[in-house]
Amino acid sequence: MDFGIASVAGITVICYLAGMACKATAKVKDEAIPVVCGAAGAALGVAGMYTMPEFPAADVINALAIGIVSGLAATGINQAVKQLGGNKA
Repeated sequence: MDFGIASVAGITVICYLAGMACKATAKVKDEAIPVVCGAAGAALGVAGMYTMPEFPAADVINALAIGIVSGLAATGINQAVKQLGGNKA
């Protein structure tokens, strides 16, 4: 199965959902959500490298970097929507 760059988008979506889950709980401060998304992305990036043959990284360092950037992109997407007025909450 050829995932390619779609696997990176999948990491972003999963991290976005993890961030929304953190936002729904009172135990996680808003300031910690980007850290949670970045850490989840890192873990998913390494997992993706080992489980998907077409993952865009061949070593752990690049897989970590791709995962972290994808996880933090989820936070950036959320903030872009907020700043553009799409979310009044």
